Amino acid sequence: MGAFSGLSDRLSHIFSKLKDKGKLTELEVKGAMREVRIALLEADVNLAVVKQFVNNVSEKAVGEQVLKSLSPAQQVISIVNDELTAIMGGTSSKIAVADKPPTIILMCGLQGGGKTTMCGKLAVMLRKQGKKPMLVACDVYRPAAIKQLQVVGKSADVPVFEMGQIDPQKIMKGALKEAETKMCDTLIVDTAGRLHIDNQLMDEIAGLKRNFRPDEILLVVDSMTGQDAVNVAKAFNDVMDVTGVVLTKLDGDTRGGAALSIRAVTGKPIKFCGTGEKLSDIEVFHPDRMASRILGMGDVLTLIEKAQNAFSEEEAKEMQRKMREKSFTLDDYLGQFEKMKSMGDMSQVIGMIPGLSGKLKGQDMSVDESKLQQNKAIILSMTKAERANPDIIKGSRKKRIAAGSGTSIQDVNILLKQFTQARDMMSRMSNMGRRGFKMPF
Repeated sequence: MGAFSGLSDRLSHIFSKLKDKGKLTELEVKGAMREVRIALLEADVNLAVVKQFVNNVSEKAVGEQVLKSLSPAQQVISIVNDELTAIMGGTSSKIAVADKPPTIILMCGLQGGGKTTMCGKLAVMLRKQGKKPMLVACDVYRPAAIKQLQVVGKSADVPVFEMGQIDPQKIMKGALKEAETKMCDTLIVDTAGRLHIDNQLMDEIAGLKRNFRPDEILLVVDSMTGQDAVNVAKAFNDVMDVTGVVLTKLDGDTRGGAALSIRAVTGKPIKFCGTGEKLSDIEVFHPDRMASRILGMGDVLTLIEKAQNAFSEEEAKEMQRKMREKSFTLDDYLGQFEKMKSMGDMSQVIGMIPGLSGKLKGQDMSVDESKLQQNKAIILSMTKAERANPDIIKGSRKKRIAAGSGTSIQDVNILLKQFTQARDMMSRMSNMGRRGFKMPF
């Protein structure tokens, strides 16, 4: 949850002070709202959006019903949660599907915003849903853009249609014929990007819109650019009347202001967000789930979806049994780590678990390939008994394991600590399952 970590920390601090007070006065609520206002502005949220948000929350939070309730701080947090959800659009927005295939999705945006890669991510997502997408290369001004789309298409295992650097209108006509031949039901069109908005760029996309009537015009914006992303979205929307926005790099070290401002400024929904570098790192944007993440309440539903994609039903049942019987071992850890990695960055996964992200704050949960190989060597240097019960691994055992794996005692300690954290996390997920959530462990 890189985009919101700073804002989430600030809000958690503000609300923890309210919780400590028990009963609240109007003055204390207004003081907290002033702090919330500063936190949102520092997160690069649009000024007009901040004003409206704070006014809405303040109006509802200082009512007699809230201040005299048994848990006023909790009521205030609930109001903030509802308002955060509202400014980001309230509910998730689905992709429009053509009555008669193919569905045409026009992807537009500035150069360098991640548009071409997002075409591939969207194709991967749609393919998983049983669709048959085809990528169309209409960014004709840079030969590298066509080549990049072909590379992305190969990685996504979807066909790519290109006719070189000719008129995009002719390319689209050719793509429609090709879609019919290959029985593709969705065309994802990569249009030209520029380093800045100009009339030629807008005219070209407007021509494609006019002649081919796309079902979706998705504007791809880089969330790392903050309010610049909002300005780009507004400019494109004023001319193109886009149907939705796709935010890239939402996992990056950004302040999250774009995600909290775009819907309010443009009136158009954020439909998807990129959460990493892999083609599978794309999520449907759920405003309610995002609000929950921002307030440190986790995001159990997205976590369930990610886990269900990573684990088969049989693996899930077996893992659930091991968690229930507390028999999760280092052998299991080694075998399951690849599966866990496919769920995305571990810090993001942890941020979705209610109550756990704060406890593990500042600890690096990511593991690169070389680290994975090192951990494998360490585990394989252990005896069967040690792998089954890591608690018995003390000083002399650590020394032997380190020597056997060509690592240091510190490396062994780090692995054991990571194992304990993973076991605790999975145990917590298993507990959620017993409380009624359908967890895949």
